[in-house]
Amino acid sequence: MTPAHMAHGHPSRSTRNDENVTRWALAARGGNPEAVERFVRATHRDVWRFVAHLSSDVNIADDLTQDTYLRALTSLPRYAGRSCARVWLLSIARRVVIDRYRSAAARPRIVNSVDWQAAAERAQPDGLPEFDEGVALRDLLDALDDTRREAFLLTQVLGLPYGDAAVVAGCPVGTVRSRVARARADLTGWLNAAERDTTSPSRTSWDPTGEPRYRPR
Repeated sequence: MTPAHMAHGHPSRSTRNDENVTRWALAARGGNPEAVERFVRATHRDVWRFVAHLSSDVNIADDLTQDTYLRALTSLPRYAGRSCARVWLLSIARRVVIDRYRSAAARPRIVNSVDWQAAAERAQPDGLPEFDEGVALRDLLDALDDTRREAFLLTQVLGLPYGDAAVVAGCPVGTVRSRVARARADLTGWLNAAERDTTSPSRTSWDPTGEPRYRPR
C-alpha cells in the first residue's frame, strides 16, 4: 500500500473539464440559473471533500460547503475569469475553513486526536488491489501536519496541478512540491510501520515522532 494507491480514486482533471467549470461560472455571473446549477454540481464533490479533510471534521463539512457556495455566488459578479473557476472556488473554501476556526478561537484539529496506528492498520489492503477512500484514508490525512495535508489533498486527492494548488494554498509551487513529498513520506512510513506491526508478535505501535512505542495486546 502506498500513498499513490490511497489517492487512486481522485477525479481526473482535464483542461476541458476546467474550461467548462469556468464557462459555467462566467454564465452564472450573469444570472443564468442553469449555469449556476451546472457550476455547483460540477464542483460540489471537490469542495465537500476539501473542507471535510481540511477541517478534519466531516460533521461540519455540509455547513462549510454551504458557506463556500454562499460566498462564491455572492462574489460571482466580481469573478473575471482570470483563473480557473475551480481554483477560485477552492480558495474561497479554504478561507471559509480558516474563518470558521478563527472565529471559534480554535485550531482546525485537536492535536494528537488521531489514532495513528489504527488508521494505518485499517488502510492495509488486506488482499485488495486498491484502497477505497473512507474512514481510514480520512484518519491518515488528518494525522498529517496541516500544511502537508492541504498540499497532498489538493494535488493527490483532488487532482489539481501543482501550480493551481499553489494558488489555492497561497504559497510557491516549490513549497507545495516539498509538502507533498513530505506527506508521502509520512504516510508511507505509517503504513509500513502498521504492516510490520500486524506481522510482529511484539505489537510495537508507531509513534508520529518516528519512535516505536509498546502497545499491549
